[in-house]
Amino acid sequence: MSYGSAGNALPLNNFRTTKTRYSGIFAWIFSTDHKRIGILYLISILSFTSVAIVIGLLMRLELIAPGETIVKPETYNALFTLHGVIMIFLFVVPGLQAIFGNFFLPILIGARDVAFPRLNLLSWWCYMIGAFMAVLALFTGGGAPDTGWTFYVPYSVRTSTNVSLAVLGVFVLGFSSILTGLNFVTTVHRMRAPGMSWFRIPLFVWASYSTSWIQILATPVLAITVLLVAFERLFAIGIFDPASGGDPLMYQHLFWIYSHPAVYIMILPAMGVVSEILPTFARKPIFGYKAIAFSSLAIAFFGYLVWGHHMFTSGMSDTARWIFSLLTFLVAIPSAIKVFNWVATLYKGAIQMSPALLFTMAFIFLFSIGGLTGLIQGALATSIHTHDTYFVVGHFHYIIFGGTGFAFIAALLYWFPKMYGRLYRMKPMYIGWGLMFVGFNALYFPMLILGWMGMPRRYYDYIPEFHFWHVVSTIGSWILVSGIILIAVEFFRARKHGEIAGDNPWGGVTLEWHVPSPPPHENFDVIPQVTWDTYDFEHGLPEKTAEGASHP
Repeated sequence: MSYGSAGNALPLNNFRTTKTRYSGIFAWIFSTDHKRIGILYLISILSFTSVAIVIGLLMRLELIAPGETIVKPETYNALFTLHGVIMIFLFVVPGLQAIFGNFFLPILIGARDVAFPRLNLLSWWCYMIGAFMAVLALFTGGGAPDTGWTFYVPYSVRTSTNVSLAVLGVFVLGFSSILTGLNFVTTVHRMRAPGMSWFRIPLFVWASYSTSWIQILATPVLAITVLLVAFERLFAIGIFDPASGGDPLMYQHLFWIYSHPAVYIMILPAMGVVSEILPTFARKPIFGYKAIAFSSLAIAFFGYLVWGHHMFTSGMSDTARWIFSLLTFLVAIPSAIKVFNWVATLYKGAIQMSPALLFTMAFIFLFSIGGLTGLIQGALATSIHTHDTYFVVGHFHYIIFGGTGFAFIAALLYWFPKMYGRLYRMKPMYIGWGLMFVGFNALYFPMLILGWMGMPRRYYDYIPEFHFWHVVSTIGSWILVSGIILIAVEFFRARKHGEIAGDNPWGGVTLEWHVPSPPPHENFDVIPQVTWDTYDFEHGLPEKTAEGASHP
């Protein structure tokens, strides 16, 4: 690596000790340092997620046997609504993009910060304000919303619960997503280091860039839709409610025009993480770099066109059904391209079986199951049979949790030494991976079976013939959560007491491994001049000193 003349030398202040006019917690919540904002997102998102995990455990405990177990039907409805809202809008949509995109995207392209640092801080504040409004809805008005995370009309208009404040919270959260997308697109276009051409950009950046365009173009549709629901509730305007002359199918169209692209907001950054981890631990360049990069753009593009497969039973025309079915199968092609190239990257590689790589390989396996079950949903005949059954719940969680969730932990395992300058112990992470992988499949695969047997989703009770698989699923949730707890405890321990990490503990070649751990305040003392292709292990490795530190 060499440094060009671009940029002036700056002091290498550690991001944790950067001098500001604030102190204590205010030095964090008013910081415009992209790394600090990434850490703020990490703490906020994991806090909300822990609540959603507890709620999920309570739901599974209720379903361990027919009849009432621990909660009333109304409470169960509120629980699965709250679980869905937190997991979708407060974890998987912002998760990887807001945390690791904020922390690493500027470093990966050789920039000192994002294009609009203050706008970046505003996006976190919008996230927190929207989250506060959603939480406040639980304890005000008519209580916790009970409509499900989709807020389907006419239920969301006629319920006596406090849906209005919840959807307004989602509206504010949408601004956070849009601002993040605008910032990242501008950063990638305008702030790449000299020599960082489009086909030298790391694949995580390609994935974040594609996701950002979805955030910018699709999120306003959701914002307008939930705002209309609030107006309809507050002013009795007939927009979606058929009792007032509205059209509930229009709500479904508008909601899924956003929410299916939102699936790719959730999964594309995860795919970018996989594309970073595999070459590092296979010790070879990624196979099919351009194919993976363009497939990210293709997924973002086709993601706008397939929303109708959520509505095959709503009464749309036969022509619309087969067109949406065809588009659903087409969107699987770029995903399949990625899976092929990931597996080919491992072929004949000098594989180092780290915990990050184990979670990455689990992602590929679980995401493939989720994708194949998605094709069953996309085929007209089988979709009619499995629509609104537990099959959909199983499929969705294989994509979102088996995909985004496992990739999230893989990203944390991969970049934790760079973020905090500490190493975790390997053994707890291996055990945690085993518990999570077994528990995940024990929890969600029975849902696919239950759905095929005809078990409807979102039901508080069920007939005895479904009992066995619900017991298996509930036991699986205990195994899964035990693995999550073990990994979380080890991360907390390593944060303070872990072994000091070198600048490049994994032998990576992208730019974040060329700066100290944790990175300094503005990342680089001088803007780097990129003179090698991405994932070039022959020329991209930083030089090592006798102490093990990396230097350009």
